[in-house]
Amino acid sequence: MPHNPIFAGNFDMASLIFGTFVAFFFGLILYLRREDRREGYPLEDDVTGKSETMGGLFFVAQPKTFLLSGGGSVTKPDYNRDGKVANLRQTTRLPGSPFEPVGDPMAAGVGPGSYAQRSKAPEQMHHGGPKVVPLRAAESFWIDGKLDDPRGMTVVAADWVKAGVVVDCWVDQAEALIRYLEVELSAETGAAGRHVLVPLPMAILKKSNRPVERQVKVDSILAKQFSGVPQLSNPTSVTVDEEERIAAYYGGGLLYATPGRTEPLL
Repeated sequence: MPHNPIFAGNFDMASLIFGTFVAFFFGLILYLRREDRREGYPLEDDVTGKSETMGGLFFVAQPKTFLLSGGGSVTKPDYNRDGKVANLRQTTRLPGSPFEPVGDPMAAGVGPGSYAQRSKAPEQMHHGGPKVVPLRAAESFWIDGKLDDPRGMTVVAADWVKAGVVVDCWVDQAEALIRYLEVELSAETGAAGRHVLVPLPMAILKKSNRPVERQVKVDSILAKQFSGVPQLSNPTSVTVDEEERIAAYYGGGLLYATPGRTEPLL
């Protein structure tokens, strides 16, 4: 019979391989659990609101400094809390109970309108310069075909009230596609002349051979709510933080634009 080498007692090669695999797998889980705590901590208790900072070698990875492509660096974890105070309150003081927005739900930044605090600078191209810019600032881009050009189209809100007119398109120069429509608001919104951005996925372009029927429908918010769309700090660029807030505002409208949207269908 073939001889099965024995290292010590009943410990053989199969036991060594199995033990090595278990140790490696345990180390992998420990590494991943430490790394996923680099951001998002500390936690808060649902009932007391007390901060729970998990520390120590086996809970949080050691601080690491990351070099940013646009210059500078960031060190994580830093245990800093977000500066924004959530505009919501818990319906009951029980663990896991739902929250509801406080004040104007469209401006609360919670639920479908929540957003992350991101960089206050525009996303950059690999060779430098802002990635998302209006066509008036993108000399290498144009819209081919008059019927496909949304500029000049009337923007109609969820209540079928005119909200404004599309005056420009904002393009992603890296992906060669339109990201936003720039809209000059009309008097019906209460902010005539102001320019706001509408994310293209939130707009329905109704095209026709007859210009009178060419319009853009935005179902997420009402005409009067266009005045609350977050404003840009620069007319020819949009920061990552502004993109986050703009998308969140229209997303919040899907639930909070009218009281009926927050109620059950039956």
